[in-house]
Amino acid sequence: MLTVDYDRLRVRPGERLLDLGCGAGRHAFEALRRGVRVVAVDADDAEAKNAAGLLSAMVDDGQAGSDGAGAAAVGDALHLPFPDGTFDRVIAAEVLEHIPEDRQAMAELARVLRPGGTMAVTVPRWYPELLNWALSDEYHSVPGGHIRIYRRAALVGRLQAAGLRLYGRHHAHSLHSPYWWLRSAVGPANTEHRLVRAYHRMLVWDITRRPWVLRAADRLLNPVLGKSLVVYLEKPQARP
Repeated sequence: MLTVDYDRLRVRPGERLLDLGCGAGRHAFEALRRGVRVVAVDADDAEAKNAAGLLSAMVDDGQAGSDGAGAAAVGDALHLPFPDGTFDRVIAAEVLEHIPEDRQAMAELARVLRPGGTMAVTVPRWYPELLNWALSDEYHSVPGGHIRIYRRAALVGRLQAAGLRLYGRHHAHSLHSPYWWLRSAVGPANTEHRLVRAYHRMLVWDITRRPWVLRAADRLLNPVLGKSLVVYLEKPQARP
């Protein structure tokens, strides 16, 4: 399940892409399939090791595009271990809402992006996230949990202050907003609640089988209910 639109991000085979906060690796894997040289970075050692193993397995199984290569490492978003302008594309999906010093993380992402390169940043959308917080303190009051809710203008303003230029945006995963409202209402840890289990089965069906009726509903509802805000930015070329 991808949040970022790779066509909007202008991803091309052979390019270098950073997936910051890769988690299970969903965006890194898609980049590798498209023949991109991807580096997946996460603060969690176990997540980085799992991503590295799966990237390697994809290469061994011939699932990587012809120019693709993949690696994963543990890293700190505030001190990325890469020279300036290393990457053609950068993805930071559902990451910044976890980082206290988000402006510093944004500056680091902009630093390692080459001039003319593009970046996709996704965060939970303001009002679906606000409702989750209202329904449950447990939803966000956990170690490593969400520490802020972004309004679009605030997010874009901070990214622009880091030297980036906005060129596109959209919302994604509308079918997931009611699921998390339900989880928050019954208790986020209560995954065995019958309504939660039923809704989860529907989401798994959607992810694995992609039935047209749910795909159509998701596209129709994204502008209103989309759980994630996705913004696309470019690092301007240096003036001669």
